[in-house]
Amino acid sequence: MKDFTLTTYRQLLMALKDAGYIFLTFEEWCDTKPQNRFVILRHDVDLKAQHSLATAQIEAELGIQATYYFRVVPQSNQPEIILSIAELGHEIGYHYEDLSLFKGNAEKALEHFKHQLEYFRQFYPVRTICMHGSPTSKYDNRDIWKSYNYRDFEIIGEPYFDILSRLSPDNKKKCEVLYFTDTARMWDGDKFNVRDKNRKQGTENNSRLSPLNSKKIHSSFDLINWISSNSAVNSLMITTHPQRWTENKKEWVTEFLLQNIKNQVKRFLIR
Repeated sequence: MKDFTLTTYRQLLMALKDAGYIFLTFEEWCDTKPQNRFVILRHDVDLKAQHSLATAQIEAELGIQATYYFRVVPQSNQPEIILSIAELGHEIGYHYEDLSLFKGNAEKALEHFKHQLEYFRQFYPVRTICMHGSPTSKYDNRDIWKSYNYRDFEIIGEPYFDILSRLSPDNKKKCEVLYFTDTARMWDGDKFNVRDKNRKQGTENNSRLSPLNSKKIHSSFDLINWISSNSAVNSLMITTHPQRWTENKKEWVTEFLLQNIKNQVKRFLIR
C-alpha cells in the first residue's frame, strides 16, 4: 500500500480512534485545555485546496472535526471549498504570511492581516491563526507579533506560540503536546524543515524519534504502528498538508517528484 493516499489517511484516523484519542480542533483546545487523551488535527492548506475537501469529507464520515488553515493565494483560497469544509463542521483559520508578502514591513503586513482576517470570517468566525512557513523568504511571519498582539484581534490561539512553545505570550507554561508534521512528505523531515518546528526542541522536531524508544517514525505506517502500540502519550498535535494526500496516481507521482526537488532547495536554505 502506498503512503500519502486517502486510504492511508483514513487508516491513520482509525488508529487514533482505536487508541482512544479524543479529536479536537485547535479552537476547542484553546477553549477547554483538556487533561484527557486528545489529538489536535491541523491541516495547512498551502496548495490544491480540493484535496482538503477530500480529507475533510473523510473526517466528517468518521465524526471527526479538524482545523483547516487557508492562505490568501488562489491555490489555497477557494471560497466554495472553504465554505464546504466549514459546513462539514470543521474549524477554519487564517494561514498568515503577511510579513513575507510585505518584505518585513510590519505596518503594511498588519493592515493586510486585518483585511484578510475579516475576509476569512465570511466563512467561519475565525478565532485561531497559524503562520505559513514561507521557506523561500528570509522573513519569519511570526515576527509580526514582536510588534503587535494577535489577541487584540479576537484571536485566542496561534499553535507556534500557544502550544508548540515552552511559554505562551503571557509567559505561562503549557502542557506537553507531542508534535507530528508531514512537512517534506515524511514524518521525520527535520533536515528539510525551515520553520515548522516545535520550539520546545529548538532545531529538533518531536516527530523524529519515538519518545518511548529510538525507533524512527518516517512513514505514515510507522506513525500508525507507533500510535497503535504506545499508550503513554496523551497529548498530540498532527499537522498534514492535504495537497500530498491523493488516490490519483498521476498527482501522487507529481507530488512525490516535486517534493524531492523542494526538499533539496529547503536543505540548501537551511544550510
